[in-house]
Amino acid sequence: MIQRVIHSPIRPFAFSPIRPFAHSLTPMLTTAPSNSLHGTVSLPGDKSMSHRAALFAALADGETRIANFLDAGVTRRMLGALTALGVSWSLSENRLTVQGRGISGWSAPTAPIDCGNSGTTLRLLAGAIAAAGLPAVLDGSAGLRGRPMNRIVLPLQSMGVRLASAGGCAPLTFAAGDLPLSPPEHFLLNVPSAQVKTCLLLAGLSADRPVRILEPGPSRDHSERMLRAQGAVIRTGPAKSPDGAPVYEIVMEPPAALSPLRIKLPGDFSSAAFLIVAALITEGSDILIQGVGLNPTRTGLLDALGTMGANLAVSPVREEGGEPTGDIRVRHSRLSGTEVSGTLVVRMIDEFPALAVAAAFAQGPTLVSEAGELRNKESDRIRSLCAQLSAIGVTAEERPDGFRIQGARLPTGGIVHPAGDHRIAMALAVAGLGAGGPVAVADPEIITESFPGFAAALEGLGANVDA
Repeated sequence: MIQRVIHSPIRPFAFSPIRPFAHSLTPMLTTAPSNSLHGTVSLPGDKSMSHRAALFAALADGETRIANFLDAGVTRRMLGALTALGVSWSLSENRLTVQGRGISGWSAPTAPIDCGNSGTTLRLLAGAIAAAGLPAVLDGSAGLRGRPMNRIVLPLQSMGVRLASAGGCAPLTFAAGDLPLSPPEHFLLNVPSAQVKTCLLLAGLSADRPVRILEPGPSRDHSERMLRAQGAVIRTGPAKSPDGAPVYEIVMEPPAALSPLRIKLPGDFSSAAFLIVAALITEGSDILIQGVGLNPTRTGLLDALGTMGANLAVSPVREEGGEPTGDIRVRHSRLSGTEVSGTLVVRMIDEFPALAVAAAFAQGPTLVSEAGELRNKESDRIRSLCAQLSAIGVTAEERPDGFRIQGARLPTGGIVHPAGDHRIAMALAVAGLGAGGPVAVADPEIITESFPGFAAALEGLGANVDA
């Protein structure tokens, strides 16, 4: 729900400068330089938590009720998978009810499960299907088939899961397996990954011993928090790898059963990121984003923007479904370039498209490194970001593990193509609010994968939007 409560009432939008793109036969979302943004906005539920809540509820014994569930393209893929596995659910006004059947209560799907373009759906389902010991095929779009899956395939195989892949990619084919599974002494991840970690934890629900995962540093911990709320015993903290290197350790004891949930999900921080940057780059803006998830493993963007001089205030912090939640007030700011690397990368891995737009409007260069994981998202985000920002006049240089953006050169506007990536589409739309001309985002329907109300949210704050 969007409610304008700060400063002036809604102004009429001057769509005339946007119309030069109206002749295109390709669907477009067009944004143009805007007056200041003002108002208060509440966001749909967190995408990562919505995925987990639906799946974990299906693994529990009994009825789970989830408020503020994100009803979007990627979560519909997860719900469709639950139907294929014989799990009943209902969704009404963003309230999801799931009739959990326990790990042993699922049915083998009669056809391949289509995960669309969602790597989260596929990786999390892989762990759960391994725990259920069911025959199944997980498949998806051409883009998903191109994403590497050996980071879950090989560990699952080492536990005794009968699993085959297409050259380390989807489709993944599971044969009926023997339970319990037998994990090795530990899993050592080369790159922190919440999706890989969650896959292994879910497989560990049917293990004959504790699952021990070692990461170079902590990744987002929604799974650990939610599984603990369902009765799982999970220990986390600093540790040493077998060769003595510092790592972050997650250890889960296989629970006898998972309890159902009663949970309200906080607003999605990754969606909030685009509104934050929109206000920062638009002269005179002052907005309030309410009820946003502030899990410290997710909010690295706030730290990065803070080093750039962003005028941000977070208050109050409270608990919502076991997660820290609060309000973020954002005012237009004169930004400076910054550098992002190391552990900060993991804490903002989904927010780099938003950061790149902030960098384009900052004084001086912004350098991102040690972020090679961005090449394995819904698109190669390093390449796509640099190519599409360059297309609208931003000086953006692609690097093997990141990018360099030279700020302070006002984007010129133009037509951009987000390569089927919802976050890049939203970032490019935000760039149009401060550009020297309108920015038309082709094929904007991809945005509904994670933030169906994106255009309405911008429009409700006063942005010049033609959807």
